[in-house]
Amino acid sequence: MKRMGIQALYRKPNTSKPAPGHKVYPYLLRGLAVTRPNQVWAMDITYIPMARGFVCLVAVLDWFGRKVPAWRLSTTLETGPCIEASKEAMRRHGKPEVMNSDQGSQFTSIDFIKTLKDADIQISMDGKGAWRDNVFVERLWRTIKYEELYLRAYDSVSAARESLCRYLAFYNSRRPHSSLDGQTPDKAYLKPSTPIPVAA
Repeated sequence: MKRMGIQALYRKPNTSKPAPGHKVYPYLLRGLAVTRPNQVWAMDITYIPMARGFVCLVAVLDWFGRKVPAWRLSTTLETGPCIEASKEAMRRHGKPEVMNSDQGSQFTSIDFIKTLKDADIQISMDGKGAWRDNVFVERLWRTIKYEELYLRAYDSVSAARESLCRYLAFYNSRRPHSSLDGQTPDKAYLKPSTPIPVAA
């Protein structure tokens, strides 16, 4: 198709565009050494292909321990699941000092920003088109896709939710990370024995 100069006519997914009038916050993590749990959390959205159509996966990630403290599966790109995931993560694990996201309309929305400000959390956003600013979430998506999504063809939203629930429980509690010196995310998050050098 590239050689012939043709392309498919379909709407390409793009979750990273701010809505007109929404405020974009500066990126706060450049050069920051992340040395403890709950210092920096990140959020993002990715598309989950199914046998027919797709759903959206929202995840919160602790930068230090790579733990996923909360996630949501949704059939839309609305802000609600992002707020629900962030509130669940805070309810279960406390709150981060900084929350980082891209400039997507969900994360620049008035309601999402209010959720963070009400919890007195600093807001950080990736630069436009700068996926490396949130590299740990991008690595999470790559891991989930290669170890779970590409091996499945979910035939329903409930099947996708059930399978992802199993995988993310495994990811947090049993999957060792080379970047964590062989620890699992749960172990690194709950019992950080020595600081793990993490610099953005």
